[in-house]
Amino acid sequence: MRIIPFTEVIEEEYINYIEEWEKANESIVPSASKRNNLSFNELKQQWLYHQTDAMFKEGFVPSTLYFLVYENNRILGVIHLRHELNDRLLQDGGHIGYGVRPSERGKGYAALMLELLLTKIRNEGYSKVLITCDDDNIASAKTIEKNNGILQDKVVFEGDLVRRYWIHL
Repeated sequence: MRIIPFTEVIEEEYINYIEEWEKANESIVPSASKRNNLSFNELKQQWLYHQTDAMFKEGFVPSTLYFLVYENNRILGVIHLRHELNDRLLQDGGHIGYGVRPSERGKGYAALMLELLLTKIRNEGYSKVLITCDDDNIASAKTIEKNNGILQDKVVFEGDLVRRYWIHL
């Protein structure tokens, strides 16, 4: 298994992945991986745009999507790296968000995906990252803690209790 940038994703595998989420009637996580009624080529252009500083003008930060794939290019999950933090992301969201397709949960893929991304960004010069999760999302908290996340605090954001973890690389 490996993480690949969105530019290397095979359209058929993306469609298979996202349709599983849609059929499960769940909120797609990370939301940046939603198809939003766009063609695959339009999505890739959008994801390319999201990597640019133009995102600041829209109130967001530049970010990159990576996909956890198996040998046959089957997408198991998506991980979203926000290159910087703004005030909102400091409270809820952090640098990294991730999700695993419904049929593949409980197999350690989130922890593996996070570990692979942390190794990648450590080599790119990041020294620490903030990751948050809802206080009642025990699976996500365990994933973060397995990757050496240190709980800074819990804050209330928009009515929800949120755990904020730092991972020092």
